[in-house]
Amino acid sequence: MPSTFEEIKIQLKNKIMKTLFVEGGVLFMGMLSIVLLAILVLAVKNIVQVAKNEKEASVFSSEVGYIKSLGLFALVMGFLGQFIGLFSAFEYIAQQGTVSPSILAAGFKVSSIASIYGMVIFLIAYLIWFGLKAVAGKK
Repeated sequence: MPSTFEEIKIQLKNKIMKTLFVEGGVLFMGMLSIVLLAILVLAVKNIVQVAKNEKEASVFSSEVGYIKSLGLFALVMGFLGQFIGLFSAFEYIAQQGTVSPSILAAGFKVSSIASIYGMVIFLIAYLIWFGLKAVAGKK
């Protein structure tokens, strides 16, 4: 049983994140998480190499470009997840005939989770890319 307010906040955040992950679609959210992990691994690898001055400019530039490309891939994959979710929702609406506005709004919210996650990954990738380019340009 949590004893402090901080522990309760952490447990609540974890529960919300798990709920969003499942609601957004485990398949797309899982793939987006793998892309985010790949971006972070490439970022750490390139940060270490920049700190040690191990790479020449052309090799470094292409490896940093992978970070940007993976970020764009995450963005596109997030929108694909949203469109597939919307397609499923519209298919359900067509079968039911009429749907209340609250159910329609909830469907739009759920279908947007994957695209928002893809956008966040895209922004993280671009921030890392800009940072690595700036640091490498100074050396």
